[in-house]
Amino acid sequence: MSKKEKTVVAEKEEEKEKPAVAEEKTEKKPEEKAEKKREEKREDIVEERVYTVPLAHAWIAPIKKRSPRAMRVLKEYLRKNMKIKDFVVSEEVNERFWSQGIEGAPRRIRVRAVKDKEGVVTVYLAKGG
Repeated sequence: MSKKEKTVVAEKEEEKEKPAVAEEKTEKKPEEKAEKKREEKREDIVEERVYTVPLAHAWIAPIKKRSPRAMRVLKEYLRKNMKIKDFVVSEEVNERFWSQGIEGAPRRIRVRAVKDKEGVVTVYLAKGG
């Protein structure tokens, strides 16, 4: 082999080794980022409350309007108790409301309301009951 061929082969081997090293570094970064996000979320929480919201008033509504009415009852309940106008309902709470369709709203739901530094309240399903 000539010198040019040897250098080309050597360059190709180096290129193969470089991505492997880069992959090892990228594997650690997502884990570190996830840990930082968890710490930031813990620091951002100002207030956290768990409520069992009665949704009996939603069952007064006609059959085809129960789940939307139940969502309005939840929002009204949280506005009164958390004393805030705007908040975000998580996907898991929304899925729980609509799990039995528009007709089968739950009778009550247990939620965890978390207020952050900016005053935004996020509503999650409460665990353990």
